[in-house]
Amino acid sequence: MLGPVILAASRSDRMRRFVSAAPGTKQVVGRFIAGETVEQVIPIVQDAAAKGLEVTLDVVGEDITTREQAFTARDAYLDLVEHLKGLGLGERAEMSVKLSMFGQSLPSPAATLNGGPSGPAPQFPGGHELALANVRPVVEAAAAIGTTVTLDAEDHTTLDSMFAIHEELRKDFPQTGCVIQAYLFRTEDDARRLSGAGSRVRIVKGAYKEPAGVAFQDRAEIDKAYVRILKILMAGDGYPMIGSHDPRLIAISQELARRAGRKLDEYEFQMLYGIRSEEHVRLAAEGHRMRVYTAYGTDWYGYFMRRLAEKPANLLFFVRSMITKN
Repeated sequence: MLGPVILAASRSDRMRRFVSAAPGTKQVVGRFIAGETVEQVIPIVQDAAAKGLEVTLDVVGEDITTREQAFTARDAYLDLVEHLKGLGLGERAEMSVKLSMFGQSLPSPAATLNGGPSGPAPQFPGGHELALANVRPVVEAAAAIGTTVTLDAEDHTTLDSMFAIHEELRKDFPQTGCVIQAYLFRTEDDARRLSGAGSRVRIVKGAYKEPAGVAFQDRAEIDKAYVRILKILMAGDGYPMIGSHDPRLIAISQELARRAGRKLDEYEFQMLYGIRSEEHVRLAAEGHRMRVYTAYGTDWYGYFMRRLAEKPANLLFFVRSMITKN
């Protein structure tokens, strides 16, 4: 029951100020956020590589309100590429981006011209074209140093735009990945469409507050949907990326991969930085590709609140830290 409440709080400026000022916040945020600057996160990338792990890097801060902020986000990722260039890690260090951070959620210029629409309605409302224009140079720069980008899924209203941008980018950069969310009713159909040769698809349970009309609300139903979608991806010709910390789903993934005749390098596991770190190393030691989703940056609030919402133990850890520091 707490999950939806926390997700609602993730959009509250008042809660943002309260949580940011809480005495125990910095300690807990440090569990999920690798640092505030790219200079702080690069040693973590190198350490992960030394342990046989791979990473996907996320510059946090999707809640933007201006085009200038979208350009700043683009430049932050371009700066990240520059820092990765000399490491020689190739696809071991890729990037994850949220298109809202690149301007997807902003109103289109036509919608604000003279106080109303101008000309025919665009196929996708809002800042779809802005997001595409901002993410393309990041994808180009990533490809130039031998790595790639995965487009993160956000709430259901953004997905048609995200998938359209994904399809457009794959015309020139077929290795561009995307994320699908098991709790949405639409996702089995999306998985079938995305499971072709050359595709890279990360499956997660989903971490946004979605209405009952579009998403499963019961955890057991979400888990069942996750397994159904996994079967589609494993049976397909693409490259599944299994985003889960759930031991049962990890075991099921391994069995489905075995049944599909997949080798260990034909799929990968992905887990969040700071969660089940010993399991990261164990899976890598067994020969699995194990990628750690590593977020960094100063605008951590929305990302942090979703991590609290995903697991009650995370919230308990936060509350205990606040009490201890008081």
